[in-house]
Amino acid sequence: MDPTLLIGLAFSLVVVLLVLRVPIGFALGASAFVGLLLFFGWRPATGPDLSRGLRPALSLVGSTAFGFVHNYPLSMIPMFIGLGHVAFHAGITTDLYRALRVWLARAPGGLALASIIGCGGFSAITGSSVACAAAMGKIAVPEMLRYGYDSRLATAAVASGGTLGSLIPPSLLFVIYAIFTEQSVKSLFLAGVLPGLLSLGGFMLTTLIWARLQPGAAPRPDERHTRREQWALLPQVWPAVLLLAMITGGIYSGVFTPTEAAAVSLAAAAAIGFSRRRLTWKLLFVSLQDTARQTAAIFLIALGAKLFVALASLARIAPNLLDWVQGTGAGVFAVMATIVLLYLVLGMFLDSIGILVLTLPFVVPLIDGYGLDLVWFGVVVVKLLEIGLITPPVGLNVFVIKSVAPPEVALDRIFRGVAWFLPLDFVVLGLILAFPAISLLIPSLAG
Repeated sequence: MDPTLLIGLAFSLVVVLLVLRVPIGFALGASAFVGLLLFFGWRPATGPDLSRGLRPALSLVGSTAFGFVHNYPLSMIPMFIGLGHVAFHAGITTDLYRALRVWLARAPGGLALASIIGCGGFSAITGSSVACAAAMGKIAVPEMLRYGYDSRLATAAVASGGTLGSLIPPSLLFVIYAIFTEQSVKSLFLAGVLPGLLSLGGFMLTTLIWARLQPGAAPRPDERHTRREQWALLPQVWPAVLLLAMITGGIYSGVFTPTEAAAVSLAAAAAIGFSRRRLTWKLLFVSLQDTARQTAAIFLIALGAKLFVALASLARIAPNLLDWVQGTGAGVFAVMATIVLLYLVLGMFLDSIGILVLTLPFVVPLIDGYGLDLVWFGVVVVKLLEIGLITPPVGLNVFVIKSVAPPEVALDRIFRGVAWFLPLDFVVLGLILAFPAISLLIPSLAG
């Protein structure tokens, strides 16, 4: 069978299974396995002989699964996920938000600003946008609604701020990208710092503008706090600051590798939780259970994608695609514009990890063939996936916030609120595309 036709059929099967609500990991794995059976069992004269293709297909599945699971950088994924759960149950993120809430209470949109900065802080501790949105949504959304905030601003601030977990290191998407592209996890983490801070600052600016244009959307709490009260909150935020310093500072200075930083910070968060009598053995067990479930889901998706990549590699799709694109005479601008559009469209319907692992085998050879920096491209891709988390109809962070918001907050109001923040996302994306130095400055300084 023609390899291009085979890949087309396998990809079509993925789409059909996704439409039927089959989880993406199973859809990718099943489609890849069927494709491998046909690849090894097809004979031009007699057609498919599935019994002939079964043994080599199973052998490839086994070797691919073994090689993937024994990939050392993967070990940081459950540790960073566990860090997020432990930090939440230990009250570290809650204390951070409450301190920010007091410090920014009198600022225009102060509670929303505290939520966005809290999301940035949570993102720097864990690496998951969905976990960030869920945790901060439970804390911040009811608080803002209690003080009379417009439900659009209250929910959209956390939904948008939660996307920072994709860009601010440590990011699980960067880890997966590094594994699939064989790039340095440390370089990708450092490359995400400035774009992440730029996004964080932009979200805060958007909130200030909204609060200025519509003061009724963000009423200021009728409360005042003395300087002494504000300074008294500093001891509550030191755990979050310590974890941030251990992760970002440790990686940047070379004291820790990213994997070591994940392990040390997880142990530190647990120790802090127990020492402050916030974390119990029962809550630690709950955190580990949640970590195991999320890790298994991520690994299943990535393994299914690995099998699909193996099929695409056997069919030599990536080299053929690169030859075809270069043969058309398309320039770098046209290729990048097409890739950006592809990710924006896919982001409307699929989850971030699924998009990442499904597209990288095809787009990375194009980027590499045009001589573009893969670390910079990783930041571009993650920013595009970040935008996809809040774009309709399947903005995952929006649905997460809907699940933790009061029932009277309609889904369309959250999407309408998010529309205030999307223009800023596109501005930041444009800056990252136009000025690669924004992403590459810190990695270059770190050597």
